[in-house]
Formats: sequence, C-alpha cells, structure tokens
Amino acid sequence: MNRSAYEINRSHIIISSQVDEQYNALVSRLSPHRVVGFIREDFLIDDAKAVIKEAYISESSTKYLLLAAKTFNTYSQNALLKILEEPPPNIELIIIAPSKSVLLPTVRSRLPIVTEKEESVVTSVDLSFASLDLRALFSFVKEHERLSKHEAKVLIEGMFYQATVVEKLRLDADQLMAFDKAYRLLELNGRIKNILLMILMLFLPESHRVD
Repeated sequence: MNRSAYEINRSHIIISSQVDEQYNALVSRLSPHRVVGFIREDFLIDDAKAVIKEAYISESSTKYLLLAAKTFNTYSQNALLKILEEPPPNIELIIIAPSKSVLLPTVRSRLPIVTEKEESVVTSVDLSFASLDLRALFSFVKEHERLSKHEAKVLIEGMFYQATVVEKLRLDADQLMAFDKAYRLLELNGRIKNILLMILMLFLPESHRVD
C-alpha cells in the first residue's frame, strides 16, 4: 500500500471496509490537532453544506475535516468539488469510504487515494478508447444495452479503469463529467444504451462525432 498521502496528513481519500474503525483511528492519530468529524451512514447534501460551512470557519492552525460514510449522495459529492480542489487555509479534508466506486470520478481525481483493504479487482473492458470508431462503439453498446443497473455500474467502472489506468489517457473535463453524469443517470434508472453512447461519443475522433 502506498502510505505517502496518509503519513503526511494531507487531504486524501481512504478506502476501507472498516469505515467506523478508520474514523476512530484517525481521530486518535491526528490529536492534538482540531478534528471535526462528519460520520454518517449516508452522506447527503445537507452534510456537504455543513462541511463547507465548517471549512470556512477560519483557523490559525491545521484543522481536519473527516467525512466518513458507507454511501455518498451524488449531489453531496458535486457540492464538495470546489472545496476539495481549493480548500481554505489550514483546512485538510479526509474522506473515508468503503470502495472507490462509491465516489464519483471527479472526486477521486482531486485527492490521492490510500487503500486500507484489498478491494474487488476492477477489470478493464474489451474496448480501445484511443482507437475508438463508430463500428466498435455501436457494437459495444449493443452488447451491453440490456444490463441491470448494478451490472451497468460495474461496466462503467471498468470503462473508467480501461481509459485511465490501462490506456493511461488524460481525460478532459467533458469526459470526466460524462462518467459522473452516467452514475447519476443510472441512479435515476436512465437507459443503459443512452448512457453508454453519451460517454463513448466523447472518445470518438472529432470527424466521427454526431452533433
């Protein structure tokens, strides 16, 4: 495990199946610094607003905000993006979640991740984003358009892994937001076919894109 982010006490994400235990251990380890905890079963938009309000209470020394939950509402995560990217002076934010898939790609892209347990392995998909063409796109969509919501989430996680880890592509803002939007649409029971098309169209060469 890469413990560099963990040991320098900077803002980061901890992935652990033992959310409560990790929270308690952090509170103890960070003493005597001031620690404000937000430990929830489900982290909702009102919790995000409370974190933001606390973050903007000025501090003369480092204050740690611990955000621990088994699930993080999509809207609460989006509300936190700005403060994760540009926290106020002397504020460090640490997120504790049971798996990476609980968090949106845009949240994960803003903070280093420390894994405290061996997760289920995320596998890549049989698709090349770097050389994607219309034929491969429509073939992939047709093959996966009847997946269940859970299966679709696993597939999209695999797509994100394929693009960023296997192919090492640097995703632009539109591509990152498409992955985020995909999770939101799945929660709202959006059509899998349309969600996959939304993501994949952004990886086509511009000459192949359909406006």
